[in-house]
Amino acid sequence: TYVLSQIFPKFPFFWQSCPYVCLIYCEIVLRLAGEKKKHYEGRVEVFYNGEWGTVCDDDFSIYAAQVVCRELGFTGAESWSPSAKYGKGEGRIWLDNVHCTGSEKSLAHCESNGFGVSDCKHSEDVGVVCSSKRIPGFKFIRNQANSQEGLTVQVEEVRIRATYSHRKRIPITEGFLEVKDGGKWRQICNEDWNQKNSRVICGMQGFPGEKRFNTRPYKLLASRRKKNYWGFSINCTGNEADLSDCKLGREIEQKGNSTCGKGMPVVVSCVPGRVFAPSVSIGFRKAYRVEQPLVRLRGGAMIGEGRVEVLKNGEWGTVCDDNWNIRAATVVCRELGFGSAKEALTGARMGQGIGPVHMNEVECSGFEKSLTECYFNPNSLGCSHEEDAAVKCNVPAMGFHNRLRLSGGRNPYEGRVEVLGERNGSLVWGTVCSDSWGTMEAMVVCRQLGLGFASNAFQETWYWQGDSSADPVVMSGVRCSGTELTLEQCLHHGKHVACPKGGGRFAAGVSCTMTAPDLVLNAQVVEQTTYLEDRPMYALQCAHEERCLSGSADKADPSSYRRLLRFSSQIHNNGQSDFRPRASPQSWVWHDCHRHYHSMEVFTHYDLMSLNGTKVAEGHKASFCLEDTYCDEGIQKRYECANFGAQGITVGCWDTYRHDIDCQWIDITDVKPGDYILQVVINPNYEVAESDYTNNIMKCRSRYDGHRIWTYNCHTGKKDLFTLCIKD
Repeated sequence: TYVLSQIFPKFPFFWQSCPYVCLIYCEIVLRLAGEKKKHYEGRVEVFYNGEWGTVCDDDFSIYAAQVVCRELGFTGAESWSPSAKYGKGEGRIWLDNVHCTGSEKSLAHCESNGFGVSDCKHSEDVGVVCSSKRIPGFKFIRNQANSQEGLTVQVEEVRIRATYSHRKRIPITEGFLEVKDGGKWRQICNEDWNQKNSRVICGMQGFPGEKRFNTRPYKLLASRRKKNYWGFSINCTGNEADLSDCKLGREIEQKGNSTCGKGMPVVVSCVPGRVFAPSVSIGFRKAYRVEQPLVRLRGGAMIGEGRVEVLKNGEWGTVCDDNWNIRAATVVCRELGFGSAKEALTGARMGQGIGPVHMNEVECSGFEKSLTECYFNPNSLGCSHEEDAAVKCNVPAMGFHNRLRLSGGRNPYEGRVEVLGERNGSLVWGTVCSDSWGTMEAMVVCRQLGLGFASNAFQETWYWQGDSSADPVVMSGVRCSGTELTLEQCLHHGKHVACPKGGGRFAAGVSCTMTAPDLVLNAQVVEQTTYLEDRPMYALQCAHEERCLSGSADKADPSSYRRLLRFSSQIHNNGQSDFRPRASPQSWVWHDCHRHYHSMEVFTHYDLMSLNGTKVAEGHKASFCLEDTYCDEGIQKRYECANFGAQGITVGCWDTYRHDIDCQWIDITDVKPGDYILQVVINPNYEVAESDYTNNIMKCRSRYDGHRIWTYNCHTGKKDLFTLCIKD
């Protein structure tokens, strides 16, 4: 640049901005900085002339973002953001009015005002979101002319390579660390290596922490192996979520096998979380707390992801997304026995929670054992559940998806379920018996394959032509709770397969979806609207026909009265997709007495139980009509029962069954005075898949004196009877 400025002093635009000159002379290094949520997004920063600076958003385009991302080693750009979305940078604004065609090799080759020529402020700093995929064979190019200060590690992949004796162990928790750069796997010299670096590597691989190991066998192995070292050391602080956030260390001279003359290749040993530990002897108890959990995840499709909920004063609540970042998300992930966070999600991306918002403006150092140890602003108010924070955590590579497949579907998200089972001493692909096959079993299949939630479970799959060699049944009697990681973890018949229908056209099938509804009952509305009504039998003929009264009503005199415990139910859809009846409109049942269709056989169960859990009275609510009674502001109603319209509940809307509607009650005519538990369960038979079934149940304390009834202490979510009783 100095030489060109001397040759063309009167034409500064030539040596400052000419892309053809820059092809030869302009050397820059790029990085992504700022308030990042993922390692492949951030504020674009340029290292030029010995100084880091930013890029102005004026005239920036997706083509320029493509150039930036490819220069950083990613396959392309997904989007770009103006107005300092990732925070304001510091120092010079190196580039302004950047015009790229998208084919340039470097941002320096694009047309611009020239380096350092800008009328922008840092409030206009541009940011990009790159594809998470790296360019195969991408070689990290170090700018020899510039200082390495501030550069982060850029490699294609990272892995822990187990020794031969440990290769078959799942998950792989210990071995030589290798990074892929320029299409080749390379080791790292351990001269400058420390535990903070190992902690970051373990987090990336899905483990909450690192542990010590016996170095002797690795020294012996290293002395026998041919080594191919990477040319740099690594400096991590230990709270990074990804190696790409660590600083690049000193350059190590490449001198064949003597590159690491005073050391050996880095070995990393990690502690698996509770869910993935093969046994207690692994020592996973030391990695994180094992007492009563204070944090949990809800609403996520995969293991290790979901809305963050915190337990405070005996009540679960959510976390507001103000200041929510990857560091706080990583604390949550490690606390729950996963690795570091892949993403810190905002805006209720995993559905809206219920109850209070316990924490806001959370700030973590990254080394806390629990999110509850992080600083937060207890005085910050006004956060709604539309701002609930969520996480996606790194989890170990377990290889679960290799033992299961979907066959014959129209797309990768549906098909006949085929598992790898044992037959005559060898592993073969076969089908699953569809007897008792339902939503919970389908949920496990979709999770195991990484395809999200189940939208449907099929007991006949004749319309999906799978591999005929896989027609025989290899698994039967499958019963899942819905929390299992694999179908094999569910209860099943084992080696002795029994399936009367056989496989083939009667084999089990699923369809999967990445989003699901989430129904939640408003407990406060139930508590506020409960009352007793004595109603004559002659006015209950329709309800009696639909089995909405207790058994003694069959023999009751038409002039007698039934005592009904009545209340309103307000059912919200807090999920990510609409709640629709499983049955198609053609199969809905017409009830002539009430003049309506039932789209679900049973939509809710109403039970009155003694304090020890014995049922003393029950009711049920068939789906008279599912519709959007009311919606949050800005959301349009989509479902209305009038004129035999479509039935369902839109996301952000709720369906209200008023207390004065038939069957919106429990018949307690035969119940004696006393203390009871009122329980309401939505979607009790799991007919429709939801992202979270734990909030489908509501329990209240009730006291009945023979004339009046008091209902209090209503809670949504799984709460045992003992908890409800001791609060009385």
